[in-house]
Amino acid sequence: MKKALIAMSGGVDSSVAAYLMKEQGYDIIGVTMKLYDNEDIHETKEKTCCSLNDVEDARNVAYTLGFPYYVFNFKADFRTQVIDRFIHAYENCETPNPCIDCNRYLKFHELYRRAKELGCDYVVTGHYASIEEKNGRFLLKRAADVRKDQSYVLYSLTQEQLSHTLFPLGSLEKSDTRNIAEEQGLLNAHKHDSQDICFVPDGNYAAFIEKTTGKHYPEGDFVDTKGTVLGKHKGIIHYTIGQRRGLGLSLPEPLYVKEIRKDANQVVLCTNEELFEKELDVTDVNWIMEEQPKEAFRADVKIRYAHKAAPATVIPNGTEAHIIFDEPQRAITAGQAAVFYQGDYVVGGGKIIMK
Repeated sequence: MKKALIAMSGGVDSSVAAYLMKEQGYDIIGVTMKLYDNEDIHETKEKTCCSLNDVEDARNVAYTLGFPYYVFNFKADFRTQVIDRFIHAYENCETPNPCIDCNRYLKFHELYRRAKELGCDYVVTGHYASIEEKNGRFLLKRAADVRKDQSYVLYSLTQEQLSHTLFPLGSLEKSDTRNIAEEQGLLNAHKHDSQDICFVPDGNYAAFIEKTTGKHYPEGDFVDTKGTVLGKHKGIIHYTIGQRRGLGLSLPEPLYVKEIRKDANQVVLCTNEELFEKELDVTDVNWIMEEQPKEAFRADVKIRYAHKAAPATVIPNGTEAHIIFDEPQRAITAGQAAVFYQGDYVVGGGKIIMK
């Protein structure tokens, strides 16, 4: 009998993933990763995804379905691999996606390593994506429910990881998942999905960074693209590319953040039209469909989670790539991921860097 470790958040998706694996005859173990304590993220209310309530929900599901359940302490790894990277990105004028780092360094590295130690054949999560084996390679594919598809945040999975990972919700609609949970009497069948970054539940990233580092990020100048000073900003960690709200300026026309200059401590503002660009560079590329393609190829490229993938030419160079879009794209942002698709398949992806 195949053995699978189920990553359980306490939410409905991972709970139904566990049920489906058990129904398929797998010997399963449920695990919740303890990533932080509330005091670690300056939070006093039990409303984050690692709260005691979530752990108890996951434990209840395991009891209901009849399989063992454990909580693993990954707080040190989460601090180093996710929170510290998040802070470093903002301090260096980037806008990170910590969900990608959590998948890369925690769920599919540390948890995968622990699964092997426990003799498990697979790690199973409640992500909406699919894995398909074709011509000796394991391919990452969009989910059937395009509104819930999470393949974008999974682009860093290696061939070894893909070969030992299962996404049982990949063929389901979200409504199907909730229906299954209700039919099985799972207490979280109608539990709300988490929307915010788990360790910044109030969405105030700058305040979190200041409290965590104890640093003061000095004021500097807002300037336009010609260098004219427009006013004072609150510190570079408060801003991201494309931002309009929260600038605190009275301007004759709407202006948006175009660039953040660390050395000059400046935030450059521009009109909406000036936010559009056709080219970007990507580093630390993980290739999935083939080993490091040598020739340029066509793909639809997604530059943020909520972005609609746009047609482009991808020019690979080992673990780097240059992207040229057919049409200019708005607010290309360093620190975010660019993920390349051909049809429903992920060709690869990497981190957007400053040009």
